[in-house]
Amino acid sequence: MNHSTKPIQVYRGDYVESTHDVHIAIVKPNGELVSYYGDTNRLTFARSSMKPFQAVPVVESGAMEAFDFTERELSLFCASHSGEPIHRESVAAVLQKLHLEESHLQCGTHVPRDMDSYNQLIRSGGELTPFYSNCSGKHAGMLAGCVQQQMDVETYRELTHPYQQQIIDVIANVSSFASDEIKTSVDGCGVPVHRVPLFHMALAFSRLASPDKWSEGDKQRRNALKRIRKAMSTYPEMVAGTNRFDSDLMNVFDGRIVAKGGAEGVHCFGDKETGLGVAIKVDDGNARGTNVAAMEVLKQLKVGNSAIWEQLDHYHNAPVLNARKEKIGAIRAHFTLNNVRQRGILNEAITVH
Repeated sequence: MNHSTKPIQVYRGDYVESTHDVHIAIVKPNGELVSYYGDTNRLTFARSSMKPFQAVPVVESGAMEAFDFTERELSLFCASHSGEPIHRESVAAVLQKLHLEESHLQCGTHVPRDMDSYNQLIRSGGELTPFYSNCSGKHAGMLAGCVQQQMDVETYRELTHPYQQQIIDVIANVSSFASDEIKTSVDGCGVPVHRVPLFHMALAFSRLASPDKWSEGDKQRRNALKRIRKAMSTYPEMVAGTNRFDSDLMNVFDGRIVAKGGAEGVHCFGDKETGLGVAIKVDDGNARGTNVAAMEVLKQLKVGNSAIWEQLDHYHNAPVLNARKEKIGAIRAHFTLNNVRQRGILNEAITVH
């Protein structure tokens, strides 16, 4: 095997130990493919990258105003959070406004990423609850949308539930991918997960980042996307957490970038200034390649500057550590994006039906 041809390479010392293939699509809001690597039509479960769009019905239903939700809480509705106190307390506050209990959350439980919170829980003799789930914010948002629209809160995670059907309609609209072509399965937290081509995931994020550049989108939908983007980029700590890529990326770019990763090596982001949307899938599902690939894309697109890239360099040249926390290698990107214009195969803009 020629390791030098692989786009993501994992070094132990000076030697390549492992590699990962990636697929990348970079798209404008009008459906123009700008750059790519690999297969832009790879059918991909978007996983948690779809959370910003799963929150659209919360905004469009009027739930934000009806329950006096804050923009910080809206950011939480789009989160895969670490289970830190700020996340758990915010989910509790949302449920209190809805007059619901923690038991209404159907996201299940797991050990949170924030080990300080977990260790404190163990020392206190407590047990894990749904508040610690990285998806509890998303589920709280779904409950908010259901309560506002007088939908059943007991079956909200079922595919046939009207709220889940609203989400499919949103994804179809924003990604310009027909709703009857969107295949679904079940995500880790029990709600439907959506399978769409990488190109259309990138298109959705281009429109999330720059709704005003989406000429075919109706005003209500554009305003909802704008509000969600602003909430996420203003309160990035709610989207992920301390020392997490999405939070750090949005914080350093100071409102320019909106980003959301997903399980199995998925990462998507959009650039407010250029209107570009990016979707990345590490082919073997190993998440350690996503941040490295995302940073390489930002640099090749010249989004940002040397000062910004330096602050995020530990995500671009990600260290490989041993059990003593010593750096003994690195994960690096070795790919060049294909520029569609230069190749003379510029695709026609697509329209929403």
